[in-house]
Amino acid sequence: MNSSANGTLQVFKNLVGTKYEMYNSLFSSLPFHKVEKTGVLLSLFLLLCEEGFAKGKSPSTIIESFLKQYTSYRTEDEQTDLLFRFVQYAERQVVLFDALEDAAFPCVHDMSGPGTLKNLHAQVVHTQSQAELKDKLKDFSVRLVLTAHPTQFYPSEVLGIIHDLAKALVSDDTALVNMYLQQLGKTSFFKKEKPTPYDEAVNLIWFLENVFYHSAGKILSFIKGEFPTLVAEDNSLIRMGFWPGGDRDGNPFVKSETSLKVAETLREGIIKCYYMDVRRLKRRLTFKGVENVLADLEKKLYNNLFIPGHKADLNKEGILEAMYKIKDTLVKEHNGLFVNLVENFLSKVHVFGMFFASLDIRQDSSVHGQLLDAIAEQTDLLPEGYKKMSEDDKISALMQVKGTVDSSIIDNDLLRDTLETMASIKTIQKINGEEGCHRYIISHSTSALNVMEVYALLTLSGWKAKSMTIDIVPLFETIEDLRNAAVVMKDLYENKTYRKHLEQRNKMQTIMLGFSDGTKDGGYMMANWSIYKAKEELTMMAKEYGIQVAFFDGRGGPPARGGGKTHQFYASMGKNIANKEIQLTVQGQTISSNFGTTDSALFNMEQLLHAGISNALFSTMDQTFTEQEDGLMQLLSDESFKAYSALKNDPNFLEYLNFASPLRYYAETNIGSRPSKRKAGKLNLNDLRAVPYVGAWSQLKQNLPGYYGVGTAFEKMEKAGRWKEVKNLYDNSLFFKTLLNNCEMAMKKCFFPLTAYLSKHPKYGSLWNMIHDEFERTSKYLLKLSGTKELMGDKPMDLLSIQMRQRIELPLITIQQHALTKIREMEEKGVDGPLKKTYENMVMRCSFGIINAERNSA
Repeated sequence: MNSSANGTLQVFKNLVGTKYEMYNSLFSSLPFHKVEKTGVLLSLFLLLCEEGFAKGKSPSTIIESFLKQYTSYRTEDEQTDLLFRFVQYAERQVVLFDALEDAAFPCVHDMSGPGTLKNLHAQVVHTQSQAELKDKLKDFSVRLVLTAHPTQFYPSEVLGIIHDLAKALVSDDTALVNMYLQQLGKTSFFKKEKPTPYDEAVNLIWFLENVFYHSAGKILSFIKGEFPTLVAEDNSLIRMGFWPGGDRDGNPFVKSETSLKVAETLREGIIKCYYMDVRRLKRRLTFKGVENVLADLEKKLYNNLFIPGHKADLNKEGILEAMYKIKDTLVKEHNGLFVNLVENFLSKVHVFGMFFASLDIRQDSSVHGQLLDAIAEQTDLLPEGYKKMSEDDKISALMQVKGTVDSSIIDNDLLRDTLETMASIKTIQKINGEEGCHRYIISHSTSALNVMEVYALLTLSGWKAKSMTIDIVPLFETIEDLRNAAVVMKDLYENKTYRKHLEQRNKMQTIMLGFSDGTKDGGYMMANWSIYKAKEELTMMAKEYGIQVAFFDGRGGPPARGGGKTHQFYASMGKNIANKEIQLTVQGQTISSNFGTTDSALFNMEQLLHAGISNALFSTMDQTFTEQEDGLMQLLSDESFKAYSALKNDPNFLEYLNFASPLRYYAETNIGSRPSKRKAGKLNLNDLRAVPYVGAWSQLKQNLPGYYGVGTAFEKMEKAGRWKEVKNLYDNSLFFKTLLNNCEMAMKKCFFPLTAYLSKHPKYGSLWNMIHDEFERTSKYLLKLSGTKELMGDKPMDLLSIQMRQRIELPLITIQQHALTKIREMEEKGVDGPLKKTYENMVMRCSFGIINAERNSA
């Protein structure tokens, strides 16, 4: 470890580790019932858990031993009450640790080092690359799309406390910290009612108002300040996207009126931010020829917020005109005094307009097919026998479609709302501007027909072909769909009607690629490689037809869902993969852990911007795979896929996950508005959503989707005498190394002693042993490649953070497994009643702390 890493590690130990121990003692003053006793007993319980698992004991054996040895509680009610108090206490410990890490962020990360904009500036100046940078900045941007997938267990009230607590910790204000911890003690972590999609939207708008608004402004001000002539005025570099209220794939609670309401709330949110900024500007811009213009703008913003009927008085162009007038006056008449404040505000207006974040609409392809079948049955707008036509004939019929459909003739609520949603996009664009809602994403896209169905439905909902200001975005997810993606796009590029539509959209095609379902379908290595190969083929196909392609990555928080160190993936893309834009979903805990504070948001947004720009400008070696490396990657992926498929196809595979993990309780945790399965009925892998699938493995501490098959693939290569090739690939390919680094992170968060008691289970023991053997096998080869003594050994600060979090959550995962064991015992005996319900609540309550402690576990 170098001296810099040693120094950073010591700072982390001081600011997070030592302070955690110190402030954790304040929990004894929290307003909990029997809190002091709880804290002492929890410390003893943690030690007993560590000792017990080291000796191979089961969670229930550890808990029963602890209760008998250290407490006088003998009734089930007394014992469960203590376990619930442990859960409540540990939840608050996680919050304290989160806040300490947030507060320490700028001290333990080099805010001017590699991957930052200051570092980019130094590189550009040193290499005299201003011309290349100007060319890159013409149309390059990073689009962060906030989604409300159910992985965020903190209610908005708790998020606010974390935010304020971190500020108090920075200033070492112990009295204020103590007050916030007391507030935390009285604030509920448990959502008694399932949130509506609108509730989810409001929770995420908090991040837009409190974090992204300020971070984006600072980034753009810095770039424009350092490179004033290089940034194109019409390219905002940073764009925000939004899914709550627009993503209706499998969510029956998202309606057209939801989308309209969310769009209106987004508009109100950005106007509120502008209003507060203008009020702050008024305190500085007190000069002749400026104050009156600013006062007029303040009045318009105020009227829009508080007086009905004034929306038409305010638009993006009007705000920009007023601010440019002020800027001009400051430069000409007032020596440019405070012009930097005006430029900062102008940058924000360019980024956020009147929409704050672009609301994406998403629906499953099957719904569009059903809707067109219904229209064919009830109108004469489609040919007779449409439902039974071939795909090619259907496309031909859809290209000829004319007229509009009255949505009231559609009986089915979902189908009728789909048509009404398409019409409502016009309303959103009228109020929030075209950027407010201009993308329609099609889940499970498998053919050109899926895209042409949406095009035809937009026409039938009232859109005219010449003024269809909507981008249609196919989403390819399964391994098979990813392999066929280029063929699908070729069909579309050759379709005259769709080609004309693309020409109206600046010959720009956005294609979404889903990591989550890809991993669920094909395993970790195959999913990542399939997406890489799909990007290569789609880039080549777009070039052939003169189309600009942008890839939109559907990533979750953990490596198993495309997460981990994502900026390294973007920096590792070969020259034969389009790099026009970086677009990715940011969801669940990843929003609060990577973008929860202005400092962390600044750092992580800069890392993404730097990755995209530096890859084009300064890449010292072409990251594109050679033919031999490509063949090796394919072979590794194929072998990994075989191993994962053999496990996945075991008839007991999904039953084991349901048996051993809290999978079946995901839908009852009230953390998201969307059901955990796409369809009702028996559990199957196709209908099970990726979030609960990956999240259940995470809470089980086996994290299978993040590594399974990798070790087997390496073992096959070693036996074939090709290990040296694998090592060369690891040493020379940033993509391959990043893939495995993220794999290490997933594995470091595993803890097999938790479930070792299942290794001898008559039905599931063989599965547990298969998974454990693959974990050990993969670990062996990863250590062989990295040359370290333990997983993540070359990332000491990240490693220490994970280890400290694992100690906090150890009582929680122990209690959860104990509760699951109790539930299974009752079900085997046919017992139902209040006690079973108590243990089910315990399982769900443990989920909160476990997932929050993991930070990117689902």
